[in-house]
Amino acid sequence: MRAVEFQEYGGPEVLKVVTAEAPEPGPGQVSIDVAYAGVNFADLKARAEGYRVESLPFRPGLEVSGRIRAVGPDVTGLRPGQEVAALVGGGAYAEVAVAETATVFPLPEGLDLRRAAALPTVLPTAHALLHEVGRLRAGESVLVHGAAGGIGTAAGQLARAAGAGAVYGVVSSTAKAGHALKYGYDEVFTSDSFPDDVRRATGGRGVDLVLDPVGGDTLRRGLDALAVFGRLVSFGNASGAEPWQAGQPELYARGRSVAGFSILALAGSAPDALRSLTERAFRTVTDGTVDLPVTAEFPLPDAAEAHRLMGGRTSTGKLLLRIAD
Repeated sequence: MRAVEFQEYGGPEVLKVVTAEAPEPGPGQVSIDVAYAGVNFADLKARAEGYRVESLPFRPGLEVSGRIRAVGPDVTGLRPGQEVAALVGGGAYAEVAVAETATVFPLPEGLDLRRAAALPTVLPTAHALLHEVGRLRAGESVLVHGAAGGIGTAAGQLARAAGAGAVYGVVSSTAKAGHALKYGYDEVFTSDSFPDDVRRATGGRGVDLVLDPVGGDTLRRGLDALAVFGRLVSFGNASGAEPWQAGQPELYARGRSVAGFSILALAGSAPDALRSLTERAFRTVTDGTVDLPVTAEFPLPDAAEAHRLMGGRTSTGKLLLRIAD
């Protein structure tokens, strides 16, 4: 089979197409003939700095759609030929991938393989940020960083569907604002000025909920943009800044709170909770609540070009690798 991997850390050019034996599923696993693989910022961090890489060479990729190729021992409820989406710990950039059955989700009726590949990380994450962790209530205001990306695009629509009083987005450049405004946002700000923009838009009150994948100084400024009793949910550290801390001075005076979420960590610690969350999230696509746009698609050998596009911070929506012809 063909796969894409890297043998050293660096820029997109370290991604190489290789020929390898197709992996076989072990106990509690299935192998999947991959149709599409999602491209995520975590893949770029793995390639550039070894994020979640245990050893080299490494095959990136966290989510796939396709058809089950084979089932391992002790697997029930899944069968060869079944169309599925799956969250994997790595190895999605390949014609065959192996997944733990706890993170394999049969496709509901009406969901095709192309759209399904965009969902396993993005949609459950957006749902959890707003509901399970962020505890959004009708009428509250939300501020979402990365509003033009995959998670941001889903979060804007989910917040609107949940009855948010105002949905604000933050993007890295004004060129991305138009995309975000199509997906549930009332106003979209740029990252350099968002605290002032929030104060203006809310009459100085601040927002009830902030969703932050950036970390560092962006997170600290997001805390200052919270209303009394506001909540901030951290779900990444795209800035690469040192781990942050929030304590009594930042939280006590205005009753603010900080929470965190990682879908990969949840998959390892609470797979039953992940399955329940994912089933709820997937229903928002099949019932028409969420439209998750695939804005660019690359054949597997062009994985480096997908990384260049995402790394250049000009991409919007979801990027996919097309594995099967």
